[in-house]
Amino acid sequence: MSTYIVVVDDEPDVESMFRQHFRRDLRSGRFAMEFALSAPSALERVKAIPDPSLILILSDINMPGMTGLEMLPKVRAERPNVPVIMITAYGDDATRKRATELGAAGLLPKPIDFDLLRNEIDHRLEGSV
Repeated sequence: MSTYIVVVDDEPDVESMFRQHFRRDLRSGRFAMEFALSAPSALERVKAIPDPSLILILSDINMPGMTGLEMLPKVRAERPNVPVIMITAYGDDATRKRATELGAAGLLPKPIDFDLLRNEIDHRLEGSV
């Protein structure tokens, strides 16, 4: 069984950036990453991944159409046991508070600290074993 992380961001270069930073993990099969360019697409992917394979969702906040904050309650309703970490270039207190109120497990500022993210993923992988 594969372990999945879903990354939601409307910027197409995000996928290559994540694949580059986690290339060894992806190549070894330690986990798989699914990418969605929109919140509606992410919701479809989240529904398609079987429990308990999905261990983490990473979502940008500012996206056209449905924002990450608008998607958050929908994905939490669908997968209440899967943590969602929001990613934003605007990590102000109001955004952090709103994300937390909607059920986010955390907020990562852009540019992403991939060492910090790797620690979070390692923690989630240890919990899923």
